[in-house]
Amino acid sequence: MLRRLIRAVGPVTLRTNDDHFGILARSIISQQISTKAALAIGGRVVKALGRGGLRAKNILAAKEDEPLRQAGLSANKLLALRDLAQKCASGAVPLRKLRDLDDEAVIDALIPVRGIGRWTAEMFLIFALGRLDVLPVADYGLRAGVLKQYQLDDLPDKATLTTLGEPWRPYRSIGTWFIWRSFGNVPQSD
Repeated sequence: MLRRLIRAVGPVTLRTNDDHFGILARSIISQQISTKAALAIGGRVVKALGRGGLRAKNILAAKEDEPLRQAGLSANKLLALRDLAQKCASGAVPLRKLRDLDDEAVIDALIPVRGIGRWTAEMFLIFALGRLDVLPVADYGLRAGVLKQYQLDDLPDKATLTTLGEPWRPYRSIGTWFIWRSFGNVPQSD
């Protein structure tokens, strides 16, 4: 199946992004809204933060919530961004050291942040750290793609995805990318 997809899709164009704080912050901003809305709100948030843009220190320095709320952030997303900024500033989320940790340790470091769950942490592993063997079993796009590519009757559950993804090891991130790409879209890292 992957051989066929690789021929159809072409070479992997997956790129990483070293702006780790920005990736996590934009992940929070974009939750449960369209890509277009996320880009618009993200742009307004960066503008509201002023010089330096989407950085932990700028979020912490923004004493007033109103400009960020007017940029389009919900109260929950603003709380999540502040939590991320505080945890990064305090070292509870050691952004510079995450690259040295194994995948589960990275996930464990990120999920205590409000608004970041396992799926967001797995996207971070793929798009920020360039980890090659991540299988995001909760990702709807992966589940729908596997349903189609393997001609299943129902969306695969975690166990089925894990079994079907086993032959992709140690490149399950790449296999996942090809599944996403077969639909013409890949989750964005920026």
